[in-house]
Amino acid sequence: MENRRSFLKKSALAAAGAPLLASCKSARGGDKWGIEADESIQNTLIVPKANALPITGTFLDEISHDIPHQNWGEKEWDRDFRYMKDMGIDTVIDIRCGYRKFITYPSPYLLGKGCYMPSVDLIDMFCRLAQKYDMKFMLGLYDSGKYWDTGDMSYEVESNKYVIDEIWNMYGSRYSSFGGWYISGEISRATKGAIESFRTMGRQCKEISGGLPTFISPWIDGKKAVGAASDKLTKEEAVSVARHEKEWDEIFDGIHDYVDACAFQDGHIDYDELDAFFTVNKKLADKYGMQCWTNAENFDRDMPIHFFPIKFDKLRLKLEAAKRCGYDKAITFEFSHFMSPQSAYLQAGHLYDRYREYFGI
Repeated sequence: MENRRSFLKKSALAAAGAPLLASCKSARGGDKWGIEADESIQNTLIVPKANALPITGTFLDEISHDIPHQNWGEKEWDRDFRYMKDMGIDTVIDIRCGYRKFITYPSPYLLGKGCYMPSVDLIDMFCRLAQKYDMKFMLGLYDSGKYWDTGDMSYEVESNKYVIDEIWNMYGSRYSSFGGWYISGEISRATKGAIESFRTMGRQCKEISGGLPTFISPWIDGKKAVGAASDKLTKEEAVSVARHEKEWDEIFDGIHDYVDACAFQDGHIDYDELDAFFTVNKKLADKYGMQCWTNAENFDRDMPIHFFPIKFDKLRLKLEAAKRCGYDKAITFEFSHFMSPQSAYLQAGHLYDRYREYFGI
């Protein structure tokens, strides 16, 4: 047992460039009875391997709304960045630098508005880790919560007017890993103040940073677009493909000068609807010169318990559709909770294994 502990410790401290598969297996290979997995056994896939758009980006959800914190320190985050790197992730996105009164960095402006002082400067840590592992870090803007309370996005502009300047001066101008911005307001359809808010915040982000890219990640108002606290999995009224196209044609027309990419969340529509909606999304992005990304959700919306890691085949179906429709990039929400071998959810590490197996990593 002493030897096994020593081995695990050495694995956790392995060099950044070393493959993590061996340490991943050693961390989960044995059960509580000490029975080790037979590493000679391999799954036999009956579908073509790697016939999908690989995930190359992930959100970092450290100001959570509806999933639990894992209370990691820098040691755990460092290990997670190595797991990410090992499966091909090159972009990490802080989903929001603050939500209501909880914030990720010591913001003079937000602390002055009554927000709580964080114990660790997460933005500085994420920038350093991204730089260490040769990744791009993208900063998610502040979410005051007022949009969720009122349905009006214009409230987000005032706070972010100061936050954007602070973030750039504190981190963006110091770290070469700082590679862009995520305008974090999540909408699904024509929303009060959305176009002007995206334009205003996107313009400020690009002007202060010398044109670094910006993106948004809205949701499709499909039949699975129900509230996280709802006891229902679907709703009767869902947007049609034609209506979705009409509304987002108008939104893209208004924002494309200052928003470079759109990563629609893919979990609110059914699996047999993916191609129809994805085709429209790609057509609109091409029309306005924007990149078309997919936010491949790796948590399951089809279960009555919110939220657990998704079944691999569901994730595979979504990534295969993204490849068929010519998408430019796949990011996910979100690696650390739902796909990491060190996640609080045991299923997450198995999803990581199945993903690597499918892509031959």
